[in-house]
Amino acid sequence: ADFDSKKKRKVAEIQQALSSDPIDVAALRRMAISEGGLLTDEIRCQVWPKLLSVNTEDLPPPPGKELREDSKDYQQVLLDVRRSLRRFPPGMPDDQREGLQEELIDIILHVLKRNPQLHYYQGYHDIVVTFLLVVGDRLATALVEKLSTHHLRDFMDPTMDNTKHILNYLMPIIDQVNPEVHDFMQSAEVGTIFALSWLITWFGHVLSDFRHVVRLYDFFLACHPLMPIYFAAVIVLYREQEVLDCECDMASVHHLLSQIPQDLPYETLISRAGDLFVQFPPSELAREAAQQQAERTAASTFKDFELASVQQRPDTVLRQRFREQRFRGEERTKSILTKPRTNRFVKLAVMGLTVALGAAALAVVKSALEWAPKFELQIFP
Repeated sequence: ADFDSKKKRKVAEIQQALSSDPIDVAALRRMAISEGGLLTDEIRCQVWPKLLSVNTEDLPPPPGKELREDSKDYQQVLLDVRRSLRRFPPGMPDDQREGLQEELIDIILHVLKRNPQLHYYQGYHDIVVTFLLVVGDRLATALVEKLSTHHLRDFMDPTMDNTKHILNYLMPIIDQVNPEVHDFMQSAEVGTIFALSWLITWFGHVLSDFRHVVRLYDFFLACHPLMPIYFAAVIVLYREQEVLDCECDMASVHHLLSQIPQDLPYETLISRAGDLFVQFPPSELAREAAQQQAERTAASTFKDFELASVQQRPDTVLRQRFREQRFRGEERTKSILTKPRTNRFVKLAVMGLTVALGAAALAVVKSALEWAPKFELQIFP
């Protein structure tokens, strides 16, 4: 009864935000982030376009035959879509699934044709099929196009440089929360490639339960584009003991982490990812992420060399040493929640909130509204 009353109250709040003039997008973002997300696909059809600022009255026309004939990506997209059987609900009739697969191909090719600066990558279809199944083909086309030119933009560059850069945020987040796990993974030289498919498909490729996938999409659509890497970090941190009990070598740790559990406590992890975003925003982690990149790659061009040189400031080394000493002196916590930090409580006090998710919701709403597609420009002023 309590659950039903909470659900009814949340539905009413969502409808109120939708009927406001102008529409209360900040409230919709809070609803998408908070426990349970947007609750139903019917509500998602109404709210997802608002989160992406898509005009539902001006949707793309149905595709013509020339779309496939003129596309250089058609064969690769066709192969990937044919392999996507597991992304459709079990028990769906073959003719219905095949019809959806044809629509999936057309959505992808439409976005690529209208945006020649975007490059298809394997895994992109895992994101597109989620939108197709929730909102239908025409609205999915509009939503995916906006998503591709914003949240997914860096995955769709001609090279993987920006994708690798985003992955470089993973270890600094883990280091801030649990240095022991961070050091263990560094010793094992496991890297971050195990999280690549998580990141570029928004976990759509690795989670078998569609309910969990759309719940995460509610969260990610309402947040800063880097939120999926924070969520990847909390998954690793949640599995702290499994990681530390593993053999400290690359093959063993990679195998463990790449097999994502299906019974994760999603609401708890979503709350913690939001909490970490508040405590350690991307701007505070950017230099460490860039430093990791600088250490792993040769300065093959002057621009790369210049960037690496800028990041190698002496105080970075001092801060790292100080942080290691401080963490080594503290008793290791059994909780996956982060150690209290002064700035976190200052932020919470200023906001007048008593729970971390409330603060996280405000922070990610604010950052999502202010974010510009090429966030690289922001973290390297």
